[in-house]
Amino acid sequence: MADNSFSDGVPSDSVEAAKNATDTEKLTDQVMQNPRVLAALQERLDSVPHTPSSYIETLPKAVKRRINALKQLQVRCAHIEAKFYEEVHDLERKYAALYQPLFDKRREFITGDVEPTDAESEWHSENEEEEKLAGDVKNKVVITEKEAATAEEPNPKGIPEFWFTIFRNVDMLSELVQEYDEPILKHLQDIKVKFSDPGQPMSFVLEFHFEPNDYFTNSVLTKTYKMKSEPDKADPFSFEGPEIVDCDGCTIDWKKGKNVTVKTIKKKQKHKGRGTVRTITKQVPNESFFNFFSPLKASGDGESLDEDSEFTLASDFEIGHFFRERIVPRAVLYFTGEAVEDDDNFEEGEEGEEEELEGDEEGEDEDDMEINPKV
Repeated sequence: MADNSFSDGVPSDSVEAAKNATDTEKLTDQVMQNPRVLAALQERLDSVPHTPSSYIETLPKAVKRRINALKQLQVRCAHIEAKFYEEVHDLERKYAALYQPLFDKRREFITGDVEPTDAESEWHSENEEEEKLAGDVKNKVVITEKEAATAEEPNPKGIPEFWFTIFRNVDMLSELVQEYDEPILKHLQDIKVKFSDPGQPMSFVLEFHFEPNDYFTNSVLTKTYKMKSEPDKADPFSFEGPEIVDCDGCTIDWKKGKNVTVKTIKKKQKHKGRGTVRTITKQVPNESFFNFFSPLKASGDGESLDEDSEFTLASDFEIGHFFRERIVPRAVLYFTGEAVEDDDNFEEGEEGEEEELEGDEEGEDEDDMEINPKV
């Protein structure tokens, strides 16, 4: 019997497939020439949100291939940027050593161990002319009255409650301070920042130096912030520079009955069998700034923290960064309130920009409504 599956050496299946393809192309051409069909397709396309990702999906494979090559270049840029920040950290360490003699002298003036000279105390303020006029008026006062006023004017040692005043002036810090923390913070004499040694993992340490007091025996309380300056393998494009990834506190050696991070409560317990009632006392955590030295640990075993813990940890990192970048380098300006005013003005400026942008967006919506009544 003759085999009919081939015709002129070409399989019949191939011939049938070619015929179907030709018929499909003809049908497609006919459909695409129909104005109603074209209008429906255009309306469907117009309704699809034109996001960057949806646009990328429409590009030819050859273009997508080149985009992937650009992404590889971007990852290499991120690694170079990480190296840049490592060298910045080395520069910070170098210049921290240059700042330190000035910060040491600052501490001496604050504590009163050293009295500044007249030359060191000279400062020309913005209100210098007004102060000069006020000085001229004072010079007209009777000498005896001036001497009496001078004799009565107090002359405390150093600058009392310098760092405690900074805590009160800065909202981010004052929110952490409880009333029972205040007498302890009045013994704070200095805050220092120390950077990790060369060759060590990137980190910095905050040192809080206290004078002898009735609350704990430590002279220095420390908080170490560990940092990472490398792109995440899973998401390299999210890299924006070094970030704090974890922190360690220290043990505070509280004197008996002086630990403000815990409080003692009394609780009544009833015996199930005998029905007798007894009162027990137990210690529970207490809100205090000094919990700052007993931070939450970032999860390192792959388990995620709950939302409250993540917020607490993020706030802790923000405070540590603020101490390092703002409080310690510009302490006197936070004491006088000048830096606080600058920060407030900056925030107000940002809010004003946001309001202006929101107004622009609302205007665009109104324009859209006029152009497209269906919206």
